[in-house]
Amino acid sequence: MTDAAYLSSLLIKVTLKYDDRPETDERLNAVFSALADPTRRAILSRLREGEASVKTLAEPFEMSLPAVSQHLKVLERAGLISRGREAQWRPARLDASPIKAVAQWAYGFREYWQETLERLDDLLDELQREKMQKGDVRGDDIE
Repeated sequence: MTDAAYLSSLLIKVTLKYDDRPETDERLNAVFSALADPTRRAILSRLREGEASVKTLAEPFEMSLPAVSQHLKVLERAGLISRGREAQWRPARLDASPIKAVAQWAYGFREYWQETLERLDDLLDELQREKMQKGDVRGDDIE
């Protein structure tokens, strides 16, 4: 195992231990729940461009302003947006930091998939060698 792979493995283990805490589970659950809805994902995508009002965020959807406000409350509880106050205007702003926790959690599966793909590569190599030994494949067919 290379030094980089070893350090990566340690980082994954530390991250997974960190993610086992109940408050982290609750936070991740809130973020996943918020991201599960396509309307909320679209709102977050729009907020990547900059802050926006409820009215602006509601424009592409066929729903009432109160319905959009409900979506914003879910996103706010998950920590994915913050709401400001400027006179009568309450702009919503993206806060993507909770997505970092999701990325760290998902990164824990990287080692699994990497090992699975390596086993698949090994199997394909073995099958190609067997075909070549049987004379089923010419040597110039293999890249």
